[in-house]
Amino acid sequence: MSSSPLSSAQAARAALAARLQGIMKDAGLTGHELAARCGWHKSKSSRIARGKTPPSDADIRAWCTACGAADQIADLIAASRNAESMYVEWRQIHRDGMRRVHEQTVPLYQRTRHFRVYASNLVPGMLQTAEYATGLLRSITEFQGTPDDVSDAVRARLDRSRVVREGDHRFALLLEETVLYYRVSDDEAMAGQLGYLLSVMAQPNVSLGVIPFEARRTVWPLEAFYAFDDAQVAVETLTAEINVTAPGEIRTYLKAFGELSRIAVHGSEARARITRAIDSLG
Repeated sequence: MSSSPLSSAQAARAALAARLQGIMKDAGLTGHELAARCGWHKSKSSRIARGKTPPSDADIRAWCTACGAADQIADLIAASRNAESMYVEWRQIHRDGMRRVHEQTVPLYQRTRHFRVYASNLVPGMLQTAEYATGLLRSITEFQGTPDDVSDAVRARLDRSRVVREGDHRFALLLEETVLYYRVSDDEAMAGQLGYLLSVMAQPNVSLGVIPFEARRTVWPLEAFYAFDDAQVAVETLTAEINVTAPGEIRTYLKAFGELSRIAVHGSEARARITRAIDSLG
């Protein structure tokens, strides 16, 4: 396996810090001299150069201007934003509630032609019913202690999910069988959610596989991930969303998806397992 997405994010931040340090050295400045030119505390330049403090856009502009490297500002700001977007804590993403993040990702969903999704803990967001999403988002809000905009967030999630029914999009989705049994909402909502999975499986643009409890693993259970074409993979951890854009890492996730797909059941066998989960509800 390749290095983890978190290590890649850390490497991107370290690379940015090294570039800034190199610009400072090329200008013949010490950290204290640069800080003086920028009007900063004397230790700030050192913290940025060592990767201890991520620079803001304004910091990069001031740094490059002070070093006579204004021509590098745009490139470095782009690199900084990319590094910061690779690993973003949920509390930061949800600081104003969850509606906005759903709205912000609509363009990504609309331009993606081929979705490949592996779900080890929850029904993927794009296949969630309103009732299931409400139970899930309410529990997330309470756990994170972020603003409660659950009703608005659910509507935004359902609106984003229109890509499943509209436009030229293909979906390959894999669910661990355990997902069918995790009670993130009441029994009625769970039954409705599982029934919706049976319905959406009939769409020609949707392939839904279930990885059986008893499947002999060639790939161990992973954290949930969403692949958007071959351009980006979003990995969901407890504390953060990690966005993978390095081609080598994307290939590793797609390889894992292929292996997981081979041990999944599809068609009538997948339907039977979903129906069994519905029957298990009180």
